[in-house]
Amino acid sequence: MGKFYESVVRPIMFRQDAESAHEQGVSFLKTLGHIPWLCRLLEFRNLRPPHSKPIRLFGLDFPNRVGLAAGMDKNAAFWPAAAALGFGHVEVGTVTYHRQPGNPRPRVFRYPEEEAVINRLGFNNEGAEFVARRLGKQNRGRTRRIPLGINIGKSKKVPIEEAAEDYLKSFHLLADYADYFTINVSSPNTPGLRKLQGSDHLPALLKHLADANEKRSKDSGKTRLPILVKIAPDLSFREIDSILETVIELGYDGIVATNTTLARPGKFAEVDEAGGLSGKPVDQRSTDIIRYINRSTNGDLPIIGVGGIMDTKSAGEKISAGASLVQIYTGFVYRGPFFPREVAWALSHGHREWI
Repeated sequence: MGKFYESVVRPIMFRQDAESAHEQGVSFLKTLGHIPWLCRLLEFRNLRPPHSKPIRLFGLDFPNRVGLAAGMDKNAAFWPAAAALGFGHVEVGTVTYHRQPGNPRPRVFRYPEEEAVINRLGFNNEGAEFVARRLGKQNRGRTRRIPLGINIGKSKKVPIEEAAEDYLKSFHLLADYADYFTINVSSPNTPGLRKLQGSDHLPALLKHLADANEKRSKDSGKTRLPILVKIAPDLSFREIDSILETVIELGYDGIVATNTTLARPGKFAEVDEAGGLSGKPVDQRSTDIIRYINRSTNGDLPIIGVGGIMDTKSAGEKISAGASLVQIYTGFVYRGPFFPREVAWALSHGHREWI
């Protein structure tokens, strides 16, 4: 199936500009999500590797180790179909409190020879209120097959000094629909956003969110939601140490490592396109950061590894480095709809299956 996609389907999709092809894919998967019997049939084949047990993390059960990274399903349009393709969890978003169109097109660029993408989308999404309404409708009468994470970010028009309030508004609107939250302070495409990773802003932001999470749990009697922080691959280890100190002190549940990179390694030194680079070129840096976090925390802080997973080997290296789960996005674009199943099966069988 993978070879058919790469030799027949992908060339057809790649004749379109990257964002149009993405929109076509979203439309197809949204349609699939409205055919429950077909989703259940595909889930039976793709979701749970044979003779495997769910991975218990953050108080949640993940049927396999492979998730869909944020950025693909920005408005929670097709996530009900994700399990049918073999995804063991999905992270929708990034969602901002205010609806925003993102940056001008063209804003997504493929580099097939390097198996990479540069994007400068800029958190284009319909806003937290719209996404909350959609999730409310999707949840009616349905049993959730896989954990749903919601990735939230700062609205572009909100000053950095007011970021905490902006995140809190999204949190309150979406909390009833999330199995976990990821706080995105690392996208390179919203001006000033990465400043939130620094010690001048991050402790206060995360403290506000942690307090709101605890208050929600206490007032409503609902279980406290796991919250993770997504970081950039361009941080120094000293900067990562500072983030880890804050995350651990406030009792956060994990780290998503990593987002796209502003670095331009190798052939990309000659590429004049602004935005975050994803795919194979970010693989090693992401794995190095996962390994560093794992060693720095003695393996006590859960990590979701994302960045450059283009085959089972790169996924396995992230698990070996200390990740408990992995997420894919660019690999999904290049390898096709059943790539998550391939990776999940390999990871369930151990080291020899992913080398």
